[in-house]
Amino acid sequence: MRTILIAIFCLVFSFSSHAYKKRDLLQKSIDRNSLRNSLILNQQWVGYPSYSDRAGWDRLTGGLKQEIISRGEEALNFDWKVVKATDYLEFERSGNRNAMQTPFGANREALGNLVMAELAEGKGRFLDQIANGIWYFCEKTSWVQSAHMSHHTRSKRSSLPDHNEFVIDLQAGDVGSFLAWTYYFLKDALADKISPFIPQRLLQNLQERILEPYMKIDYGYLVLNATPLTKVNNWNPWVNFNVISTYLLIENDPEKLTSAVYRSLQSMDGFINYYHDDGATEEGTSYFSHAVGKMYDYLQILQYAGAPVSFIFSEPLIRQMGEFVSRAYIGDGWVVNFSDASPRFSAPLGVVFRYGEATGSKELKQFASYLYQRTKDDRYILSGTDVFRTLENMKSHTSVISTPPAISPVPYTWYPQTELLYIRQENGFFFSAKGGTNQQSHNHNDVGSFVLFYRNNPVFIDAGVGTYTAQTFSSERYSIWTMQSNYHNIPVINGVPQRSLGLDRSPEEEKYSARNVRFDPGRNTFSADISGSYHPDSKAESWVRRYTLNRDGRLFIEDDFVLTEATKPNQVNFMTQAKPDISVPGKVRLEIQNEAILLEFEAARFEAVVEELPPAVRGYGTLYRTSLNARVPEKKGKYRFVAGLERK
Repeated sequence: MRTILIAIFCLVFSFSSHAYKKRDLLQKSIDRNSLRNSLILNQQWVGYPSYSDRAGWDRLTGGLKQEIISRGEEALNFDWKVVKATDYLEFERSGNRNAMQTPFGANREALGNLVMAELAEGKGRFLDQIANGIWYFCEKTSWVQSAHMSHHTRSKRSSLPDHNEFVIDLQAGDVGSFLAWTYYFLKDALADKISPFIPQRLLQNLQERILEPYMKIDYGYLVLNATPLTKVNNWNPWVNFNVISTYLLIENDPEKLTSAVYRSLQSMDGFINYYHDDGATEEGTSYFSHAVGKMYDYLQILQYAGAPVSFIFSEPLIRQMGEFVSRAYIGDGWVVNFSDASPRFSAPLGVVFRYGEATGSKELKQFASYLYQRTKDDRYILSGTDVFRTLENMKSHTSVISTPPAISPVPYTWYPQTELLYIRQENGFFFSAKGGTNQQSHNHNDVGSFVLFYRNNPVFIDAGVGTYTAQTFSSERYSIWTMQSNYHNIPVINGVPQRSLGLDRSPEEEKYSARNVRFDPGRNTFSADISGSYHPDSKAESWVRRYTLNRDGRLFIEDDFVLTEATKPNQVNFMTQAKPDISVPGKVRLEIQNEAILLEFEAARFEAVVEELPPAVRGYGTLYRTSLNARVPEKKGKYRFVAGLERK
């Protein structure tokens, strides 16, 4: 009886896969006056050792002190890279982002290593090169990436910076936050031992490039005027964290500081409002670090600075947003990777741990400890030019290693609003399926797709995404094969794949969504009518895709469809890392370590064809697509495929 009641409760019908909910958790609890009275001024909130506190830095850096100093020593003779005008222009000419980003990133990495080495050692021998690095960044026309330039400048045209305009993108925010920490820790040493013009010019740059634009420009990613159709993604918390870090480190006017922080609270509410009540992210697990992870960093640094934000960590939604990353973890470094995500886990374990501490999630703390125990590599502490994360990692490291390690033992996690399912079985099978819409942020056309792993080995996969280019975020996005539905584990109907309305939201977006998405935990069955995610040319009246994962690990994949017209044979696709063997009719054999998985189908009804794909995506090498091509067109029918261990 209890199982029946649970099944009834969890059997979910999804009316809409988008539900912007105006919770405004921060604004409703924090008014401007209370914020003004609570903020700690003049950087008195900073809890890390001052530059001159050598004993404090020795304790903080611990066993990594020499590693930090060695990295700085490698940059003592660094030759600062020139980023040419043509490096910027290469993005609009060929779509290549790296021509600009590679030399810029090398300069940024070198300066980051020099600053951390000087903080760790404190003898002044890195200050000359630090001054060179600061001078380099202050001399640059812009800190913005070439790929982002045209989106935020007034001209909306060129990837070359406009010397008359400062704007904030992800990279500019990162650089600003890093240089603000550099100013805070080293301004006196630079003034005394090099020149007072160095910190003076740096302060002016931070004010002109970060503080002033943030308050003057209504960037779309800040979603200060959001509607239910406004897309919100990782840009929001990522930029807000970096800008507010900069404000807290250099702005001592209480009114200006209060205004900036309050503006950021309004903006961050827009990010939280965009999330469904189930806490899942539509951007994919690879964006945890810069989306939910940056939201945590933002809230944590505000809490240090006296802002009354601690209440929000008790909100169930905030905890669920964090635990999404632990539920998506499969094992041995593999993770569910729908959307623009890598199948290899990349979330920063220090952030995962501290998020668990803040929200009272034992699961996240143990998961972070598990991630550490996999490598026992203390170098995770060093987060490049993200000074805040590096310092926080140093503080929390002892707690990470003393926490018992564990992966979430939850047998299934169902996100009813986002329409995403994870099932973990003790026999070694991990299964995930999704409904949703083809209009999500970082979306692929993959409504109804699934992944299956066995003993932490990929069986049926999501290919993920390749290296970002200009094409990735343009009108040509869905000409990239990794974005197309015919390279996901779903059918091509009447010769027609799924489609999207593009990168901009539209009132029509629900046309390309799943319908009647349900999960029955009693039977381990996920089902969705995916016909609504196809163009009308598919002639699909209904196409119900159903997955049932038996207790013995056999996966039943069933398609029940009705078409108004059958013009071309249907095609059902399966993506794998293992090379398929289709030598036996009706069977696709996949070697998985020392065992084999068989995908069985009706040989009289389908012809199997295998296509080898280039190693063009993150996390995988060569991939394969097995297409089961129906031999004849059908207006109505049922397909059934069974995947499971080969019986010996």
